[in-house]
Amino acid sequence: MAQMQSRPSQFVDPSLVFRVQMNGAALEDEWEKAGMRLLSSDKNHSIVVFSSTDDLSSLQKRLDAYDEPIPAGRKNKSYSNFVARIDEIKAIESQDRIGFRFKESEVLSVEDIKNDEMYIVDIELWEFGDRGERERKANEIMTIVNDYAGEVYDDYIGPTITVLRVNASGQALRIVLEMPEVANIDYPPEVDAVTSDLIETTLEGAPQPPERDADAPVVSVLDSGLNEHPLIRGQIEEMTSFPDDLGTADVHGHGTHVASVVVFGDLRDQICEGSLKPSARVVSVKVLNDNGQFPETHIPSKQIRSAIESILDKPEYNCRIFVMSLRIKSKNMPGWVGKLAATLDELAREHNILIFVSAGNRCPRNEDSYYIKFGKLPKTSDIEYAVHLEEGVSKYPEYLLEESNYIYEPAGASNVITVGALSNGSGLSDKHLKNSSGVREITTKALEPSPFTRCGPGAGGACKPDFVDIGGTTIFDPVVPGLRGAPEIPEAGIVTLNNDFTSQLLISKGGTSFSTPMLAKKTAELLRQFPDASANLIRALLANASSIPNECDSLLRDWDKVDALNVCGHGLVDIQRSAYSSQKRVVLYADDVIGVDQFSVYHVPIPSIFQTSGSRKICVSLAFDPPVRHTRAEYIGVRMEFKLFRGLSIDEIFEHCRSRTRKEGKSPEIKAKYKCNLKPGSRYRGKQTLQHAAVSYRSDVSSYGDSYYLVVECKGGWEKSAEMTQRFSVVVELSHSLDMPLYDTVRELQGRLRQRIRF
Repeated sequence: MAQMQSRPSQFVDPSLVFRVQMNGAALEDEWEKAGMRLLSSDKNHSIVVFSSTDDLSSLQKRLDAYDEPIPAGRKNKSYSNFVARIDEIKAIESQDRIGFRFKESEVLSVEDIKNDEMYIVDIELWEFGDRGERERKANEIMTIVNDYAGEVYDDYIGPTITVLRVNASGQALRIVLEMPEVANIDYPPEVDAVTSDLIETTLEGAPQPPERDADAPVVSVLDSGLNEHPLIRGQIEEMTSFPDDLGTADVHGHGTHVASVVVFGDLRDQICEGSLKPSARVVSVKVLNDNGQFPETHIPSKQIRSAIESILDKPEYNCRIFVMSLRIKSKNMPGWVGKLAATLDELAREHNILIFVSAGNRCPRNEDSYYIKFGKLPKTSDIEYAVHLEEGVSKYPEYLLEESNYIYEPAGASNVITVGALSNGSGLSDKHLKNSSGVREITTKALEPSPFTRCGPGAGGACKPDFVDIGGTTIFDPVVPGLRGAPEIPEAGIVTLNNDFTSQLLISKGGTSFSTPMLAKKTAELLRQFPDASANLIRALLANASSIPNECDSLLRDWDKVDALNVCGHGLVDIQRSAYSSQKRVVLYADDVIGVDQFSVYHVPIPSIFQTSGSRKICVSLAFDPPVRHTRAEYIGVRMEFKLFRGLSIDEIFEHCRSRTRKEGKSPEIKAKYKCNLKPGSRYRGKQTLQHAAVSYRSDVSSYGDSYYLVVECKGGWEKSAEMTQRFSVVVELSHSLDMPLYDTVRELQGRLRQRIRF
């Protein structure tokens, strides 16, 4: 085991912040018992710990005891379960604090930083103390930046995240990189914005602008602003910006396109029908500059928090839905989440709101991917480039699982709703079919995954995206040559409002930026039906009403189930199904809270007409919003899961589920036949904060009786506070293939039986 070396520092002793490589589990509790504060952990069992004491006495005591002979009467050395798992302890070096965007620009060590050059960077601190301690350290770093002719643009000191946005000299950065409390220094993130020129599309005979619908829910769009297009003007509640000097005008265009989809969806259908039917009113919050980028002098986490909370401070809007179709250019590893994702998760939990983000886009075989593969820029005449482009067709859909196709930040967040994209069709027009025989569609059918959609997993291996919706497609054109989509190819996208409406009223756009507001529009319609529903209940209702389209299922049938879910999530939402029951389909739900390491039991009435014949299905959806820490391998603080039992009494279920003392021994086992075989299984579902599973029956199950019980459990992770309570919502749906009065029968049974029992 390597020894820890102390070095002088004007801040904390570097020996008190160090990295440990564990052999197996990180044993976070044991490190805390040894007087350490866990700063971060990853899936490779590497952790960073901090001690506020100078002598590390508690840790040293354990190391010394382990080196002693085995105590009499014992089989193992003292602290063997802890110390034997430690492979290496080493101080964190300055190069360990260089971020990956810095490294991509070939800044690999302190020596690569030029003293006399200015760098606009983000400096992130470890969560080594409370907010006050982190604020004091941040102020000390600001002083250094200013002393070396730099400037502090912005700072964000949140619940768990501390970031400084500075324009600093290389000389100052060299000093800061030596500071133990600094987690990393990196270039600011860039928005992965759509950069193609707007291609006009003409749709004659636009309907009259709709009147304002005062009962429609308010949706806040955080984007590049909004222009007062005549077709949406009546649905605009407010246009504002953060910071104020951004103005509200949408020069870039993206915000107007997104807001239009939130209000109207795909305008192609409504234009053809001759009338516009708004689903939402909109508040536009401009957070991007006129180039479609975050302002370089502001930290996105702080900016977005301020923007969202300013809208929440206006009760007249009662805004519950926030749409942020913005992707940060960052090469994420599977399961990784960043500062902005963690901030959005914190906001969703703190304020009981719904935040929608896009999975991100990636043109699968463009010049950038060619350069990565071959190390050179292509020429039109290159044969290998032509082959590379053709892989856009021939390798679909396999390239959706490529490492370079992982979701962009902040799409990996746990408490938000991440949306991927489905194709709206082949994308080919009559012109292509008649004049360009070499033009090829990539997706041959509507509702197949869009070629540009990104896939998960998200935080901690969770399924991401959560859902998919229509976002457009791409075609292969050998004449250009290249892969082309909307707005260049209007048929490849959805129709939305043009920000430059004086020159062209409508435009076609494609991407997950537009599948995201498509789902937000549906959610606004659901919220109109359930205005008092919690964010968790809305998420659970959406999951309950979703399914992977047959087109996706057929295309991906040979894939591993988890891979398919990381492309499609829970699937496409049927908004009518989410809001209404029918005679042969009944939905039960509960909004609740639970403590750590507790469980609740819900009675599910199963009428006799559901027990015997026909195809029947029971679906269960669970949504909860746990606390998060983006520096930990176990990102969410608690986990929840559910089980459905049949043919058992409530006492038998209680004895099986309750905690037991060592003297009482193990819990009594329950035979497999009494456990409903919900799929996907709990091992996969347990990673999600939005879970959905189902079990189907065709045989007679009347021997199990008319009482099934759903058990919902909350298990502590790093959050184990006895005072902590976790909100959650659960939805159960019973459906039958035959026409029968299932709804009326269940309603009658529900009135005579207890719905919930808590232990």
